[in-house]
Amino acid sequence: MLRAQVSVGDEVVGEIGPGFLVLLGVGKTDTIADADYLAAKILGLRIFDDESGKMNLSLTETRGAVLAISQFTLYGDVRTGRRPSYDDAAPPAQARELYEYFLKKIRDAGVHLQTGRFQAAMRVELVNDGPVTILLDSKRVF
Repeated sequence: MLRAQVSVGDEVVGEIGPGFLVLLGVGKTDTIADADYLAAKILGLRIFDDESGKMNLSLTETRGAVLAISQFTLYGDVRTGRRPSYDDAAPPAQARELYEYFLKKIRDAGVHLQTGRFQAAMRVELVNDGPVTILLDSKRVF
């Protein structure tokens, strides 16, 4: 990703250059172990080009940044009906706790971190490179 930013109203509340835009959905059954897994996986993924153009470098090796945005709508289940069901999304207090924990893990790794605003209506902008989009699931469903 080349750059990303998030705005609340007319205010840009987070923006980064090269790195990861992380849309983080927290589910009812998620735990600290799930947040640990995702943080470690994100920090270690080797998806940035090396000097030969091969996807071989991690976020920490490239000194990239993370823009992390809480996104409960990732739990929108549209398999039946025409309106998404968010029954599997964590309630706000649980989601905030795990989101904040995840942010701490990224910060503690020394990675430049920007965030959105929890439970705010946000506009997210992304300039993807490639594009490369990776889905991660702490339950390892895919």
